[in-house]
Amino acid sequence: MAAPPTPARVTTAISSDSPASNIDVTALTAATGAELGTPHADPEAEWYRTVYRGDVPQLTVRAFVVGSVLGAVMAMSNLYIGLKTGWSLGVSITACILSFATYSTLSRIAPRLFGSNLTILENNAMQSTASSAGYSTGTTIMSAMSALLITTGHHLPWPVLMGWTFCIAVLGTVIAIPMKRQMVNIERLTFPTGTAAAETLRSLYGAGSDAIDKARVLFLAMGIGAIVAWLRDAHAVAKTGVLAFLTKLSVLPGTLPIPGLLIGGVPAVRYTIGFEGSLIMVGAGAIIGLRTTASMCAAAIFNYGVLAPWAKEHGAIKDLGFRGIVSWSLWIGTSMMVTSGLLSFAMQWGSITRALRDLMKIIAPRTAQSRDRDDPLAAIEVPISWFVLGMATASTGIMSIGYFAFGIHPLLSLVAVGLSFVLSIVACRAMGETDLTPIGPLGKVTQLTYGILAPSNIVTNLTTASITAASAASSADLLTDLKSGYLLGANPRKQFLAQLGGTVVGSIVVVPAFYKLIPTPEALGSDRFPAPAAQVWKGVAELLAHGASSLHPTARWGMVVGGVIGIVLPLLERAFPKYQSYIPSAMGIGLAFVIPAFNSMSMFAGALLAFVLKKINPSAGARFTTPIASGVIAGESLLGVAVALLAASGVLQ
Repeated sequence: MAAPPTPARVTTAISSDSPASNIDVTALTAATGAELGTPHADPEAEWYRTVYRGDVPQLTVRAFVVGSVLGAVMAMSNLYIGLKTGWSLGVSITACILSFATYSTLSRIAPRLFGSNLTILENNAMQSTASSAGYSTGTTIMSAMSALLITTGHHLPWPVLMGWTFCIAVLGTVIAIPMKRQMVNIERLTFPTGTAAAETLRSLYGAGSDAIDKARVLFLAMGIGAIVAWLRDAHAVAKTGVLAFLTKLSVLPGTLPIPGLLIGGVPAVRYTIGFEGSLIMVGAGAIIGLRTTASMCAAAIFNYGVLAPWAKEHGAIKDLGFRGIVSWSLWIGTSMMVTSGLLSFAMQWGSITRALRDLMKIIAPRTAQSRDRDDPLAAIEVPISWFVLGMATASTGIMSIGYFAFGIHPLLSLVAVGLSFVLSIVACRAMGETDLTPIGPLGKVTQLTYGILAPSNIVTNLTTASITAASAASSADLLTDLKSGYLLGANPRKQFLAQLGGTVVGSIVVVPAFYKLIPTPEALGSDRFPAPAAQVWKGVAELLAHGASSLHPTARWGMVVGGVIGIVLPLLERAFPKYQSYIPSAMGIGLAFVIPAFNSMSMFAGALLAFVLKKINPSAGARFTTPIASGVIAGESLLGVAVALLAASGVLQ
């Protein structure tokens, strides 16, 4: 039978308004959870008896190698996307499809070398490694660490950044250990992306024809994306040598102006209104959806086409172009996103209350049965001793690096670790219930906290916030993967080891890639890498350090208006839930103020194309929108990274 939609999870380091997967959770869980029956007095024993597949090969060498390779590739892709958009794309479903298609092809071509295809549980372990490497390590860099680079004007030594990234990823991974049995085993929270990944794997290893079609579409889209990237960026690689001829094919400009469109006698493209020579934003818009991207497009046109010329006339903007305009407009967008994110977070009081109850259950002794030596899950669940050891190791690393590299008092770092534990519980429950990880608001909670504990210290503000935000992302990602394994009957301890290994791979890959993509601080905040997440984090840190009096009067009024809009729109959504699809997205509007207009316009175009496809052919739209969008994004971003690395290294000069 045809597989249901397999959406790619999108998480933003700016806000909590990450687009939820557009899936029918009831339909998915009907297939994946039917064997669990109705809630049982001992749901863990029931799962062990009816679902667990026993000690079969899962975390094999080949599964880890494939997961590491795919995770490394996707880590670079996500870093590239994050620096352009502020979003990270969940990679688990894409990794499942890629590994199935790639390894099945290799096993047919060279069966003696590669053997048979990966089993379903090997693929599940593989996607845990790939997801950890591709997702959990880049969040730190694209947000707080990029903001720190803009603020200080110089790169950290690479061992410092790699150690910091790794310790935070490990912290988030081990924090999830004590909450897995409660959220996944006992309460059986949905974790929509994890449920969708499990169903995708079942479809791949079922009839197979639908899986092959999706894989072909994904690879074709990757090729199209790669061609677009080469046509745009190849000129940067080499003028002579082996690629001399191919570089002449670089004919696509980064931005295409709208012919004849002027704003105040100036070409509109100088206000970033035009078309981007890229399909990445088109693909991202197809995944995100029409409501958010329509809000972004309308807000971008208003900001860059109306407000920016007005601000230029009143002296608030000195220079045109993205960097000049965003130095003023980001205060409006930041205010809107912060107030909206924190309010939306506060309105999830039910999730927060349940998360606090989870904390009490973790602190309190477990039931007699769970402590019993005959507990069948004791041999396969991750033991609490690993949690204690992991917390001690990660905390020691964070406190040491924080003190020697950033000058943060160890007690302040320890407070951030403790805050990370509490906020990660909230993030995991939010992910389990809604498929959203509120990274941005969680980071802002820490920034506000350290605005009091360490006032006027921007470095401490950013680095401590990176601990809570990135560890929360890593925790939620681990539980999402463990949900897939739970539905498939996998061994959770082996999945944990797969993800822990992925943090090593991701850290080793993503840090050098960051230095190559961003050789100088000036690369951030440019048209190519707007780094919207970093701009917002930097803005909040500076505001807490210097106060609003340092801003231009129009920017201060803009903050007030933006903050009010950020409060009003979520309240309208809550008051009129039936009309939510017609109420503009506060996060979408706010984001449009911190990225170029052509980004927002491209994302809206992608969402519109996906909407039209689903109207014309609902079945094809449901099956192929995500593979096409994910493929285009992966292909273009990967070749874009490759071109940037080759140009920076001078290998082909």
